Amino acid sequence: MLHSIHHVNFLVRNLDTAVARWRKILDLDCEIRESLPGRGVDTARFRVGVTWLVLVQPTNPDSVPGRHLEEHGEGVFLLSFGVDDLDAAAAAIDARGATCGAERSGLDSWRVVDVGAAIGGSTAIQLTRVKP
Repeated sequence: MLHSIHHVNFLVRNLDTAVARWRKILDLDCEIRESLPGRGVDTARFRVGVTWLVLVQPTNPDSVPGRHLEEHGEGVFLLSFGVDDLDAAAAAIDARGATCGAERSGLDSWRVVDVGAAIGGSTAIQLTRVKP
């Protein structure tokens, strides 16, 4: 069902500062910068193997990421697992007692489903399928 860690989101207060820090300390190149106005965030992505590390700066303090940053500070916000069949993976997780949200668009061609808070504590858990 789960075949990879697709991406990990890190909340940051200042995207430009965080990108510079990651480049310098981890010697990673920022491959893509994007905005998701519907989610109230700007993002920067770094590729490590098959996994994306995504820096997320909330642009709306009332968004889910904005409220999370205010409550928990900077750091890991979301862990997303790669799946081949989003519907089947969500149904299997639902059957095991966690509630999955509706499928929605993520960054790029990603289709995502959020998993209820039953397993992640303050870190959101998500399933991701890349649209062909």
